[in-house]
Amino acid sequence: MTEEHCTEQSPGKRWTPDPASPLPLHRQISNYLMDKISSGAWPPGMRLAPQRELCRQFGVNRSTVVTALGQLSALGLIEGRRGGGTRVAEVRASADEAVSSDAARTDLLPVPSARSWNAYVEEGVHYPNLPTVQDINRLEYEGLIRLGTGEPAPELLPGPAMTRVLAELSRQPLPPLSYEEPLGSPGLRRAVSRELAKNGIQADPDSILITSGALQGLQLIAVGLLPRGSTILLEKPSYLYSIHAFQSAGVKFSGLPMDEQGLLLDGLAREARRSKAAMLYSIPSFHNPTGVLMDAKRRQALMEVTGQLGLPILEDGAYQELWLDTPPPPPLKALDREGRVLHLGTLSKAASPGLRIGWIVGPEPVVRRLADIKMQTDYGASSLSQLAAARWLEGGYHEEHLQHLRARLRKRRDAVLDLLQHHFNGLAAWNVPAGGFYIWLSLDKPVPLRTLFCTAHKAGLLLNTGDLYDRGDNRHLRLSYVYASPAELELGLPLLAALIRKLQQPGV
Repeated sequence: MTEEHCTEQSPGKRWTPDPASPLPLHRQISNYLMDKISSGAWPPGMRLAPQRELCRQFGVNRSTVVTALGQLSALGLIEGRRGGGTRVAEVRASADEAVSSDAARTDLLPVPSARSWNAYVEEGVHYPNLPTVQDINRLEYEGLIRLGTGEPAPELLPGPAMTRVLAELSRQPLPPLSYEEPLGSPGLRRAVSRELAKNGIQADPDSILITSGALQGLQLIAVGLLPRGSTILLEKPSYLYSIHAFQSAGVKFSGLPMDEQGLLLDGLAREARRSKAAMLYSIPSFHNPTGVLMDAKRRQALMEVTGQLGLPILEDGAYQELWLDTPPPPPLKALDREGRVLHLGTLSKAASPGLRIGWIVGPEPVVRRLADIKMQTDYGASSLSQLAAARWLEGGYHEEHLQHLRARLRKRRDAVLDLLQHHFNGLAAWNVPAGGFYIWLSLDKPVPLRTLFCTAHKAGLLLNTGDLYDRGDNRHLRLSYVYASPAELELGLPLLAALIRKLQQPGV
């Protein structure tokens, strides 16, 4: 990992020193840090946050932090490294060498080991998240205005309806609390099968695997179907660039350009042959991050080109149901007569991220293979979540909720478009999404996106920058109209425009 985080792992995220305590603030802080080290929560080699970040987290001035860190350094518990910040010491001072005072916690000094957990962290086979993604995951719960978050705001989730579902289940005889079948609950698979049929996908329950969210579906496919060194074709930009499920499995990406109708097909066959591509990944309905909707003509042409190549398709249908103006064309899976398309779906985007329910639709031998890997991974999705999801679909709650959700998302989208017209005119261009969650903001002039991310964080904004979805990008932002409240959007978008204008000034 070469990029720096805007914030390191937060040692004081919940704890702050007590100004009313008779113990000086610096002593409270040093004791807190020593407790973290002594418990093993902070292993040798772990990097501490920068001093300015510690000051912010603890709510103290820099001299207080410097004094606290100086006490730990004197005890040999931390050490500074040239170009590497301050880290927990790999080799600690012995008790005899420790300073003798009430702050000298000599019982905290462990015996040096030949190898620390920190080394294992660096050597694991699964790649770490991108630095910006790690920052986003940490900062989402710190009260920032989240302008790019890809999940519905709590007020958009169907809390009362889900309460009714759970109440109905509570009045029934207690269901079995054992593991479900490898493919998942038969009742839920039947319900998903009926739901898919509404979109033109004819899928027998034996062709459906229930997963713990759509992301697990991607992970299962990455490790279960593709050999190391194989190549996936995909739209560029793409959500898949922002996660490491496939890269960690040794799979390479080859990005293909898009236009306002979706994936461009002109170079697809040539690139598939050149890279010996194993699969094409696509989000045809309300693409993440661009919001683009692939039209019916392009979908049919895509199926014909890939059919001639014999190229399998992984279709991500996470946003298929979230149309705002008119229903989208049928999914690629609905056009599939050869069993070439694997279709991913989820309840996380519309109904409940917390249920962790998704599914994979495909040929029976494929879903059985993936089910076997899932059983080795977690022995199946939560039985109770599957029971609730089945009732949610069977009871008509899902369709009713979608109708209300679409109306509310349409209103939010239009409000954001008005704000963009008022504050970003002459600064950027943007699409008008017909569904999904996202507006793809294209800046007229490039800016250093990492700098913009950190500057926005300091101003109270949390962004999803375009380089998460295309490493070479320096002029796009993924804006979401589904999480931040209308009041937050009215405050946050003008502030974002001002930050961008300042970064685009000469010499900045």
